[in-house]
Amino acid sequence: MPPPGGFEAVKYKRNLPFRGPSGLVILGAVTAVCAYGFYRVGKGNLEKRELQREKVWSRIHLVPLLLAEGDRDTYRRQQAALEREKEIMKDVKGWEPGKSVYNNARYRAAESIVVL
Repeated sequence: MPPPGGFEAVKYKRNLPFRGPSGLVILGAVTAVCAYGFYRVGKGNLEKRELQREKVWSRIHLVPLLLAEGDRDTYRRQQAALEREKEIMKDVKGWEPGKSVYNNARYRAAESIVVL
């Protein structure tokens, strides 16, 4: 026979715990993260472009200095070659150190030969 007051109620309702944020909240979070990422990429591109522009202008401004340095080096090498030629050809009669061996009045830059 049933107990006095009846049987206890049968628990049939599902007891599922909260499983996290909804799909709409996740979509909003992903969209916000992507928007922030694109913002940072855009700022990085602007910074990279500015650094590239600065590098190009610094190279443009260095060209005269590098050309002058190259000219000084060429002059120094030319004078050293002239001194070597004077020393080597000192016993040859009629030899003029530094005179071109070509019968042409046009200026020719000296070939750069590095002797070690």
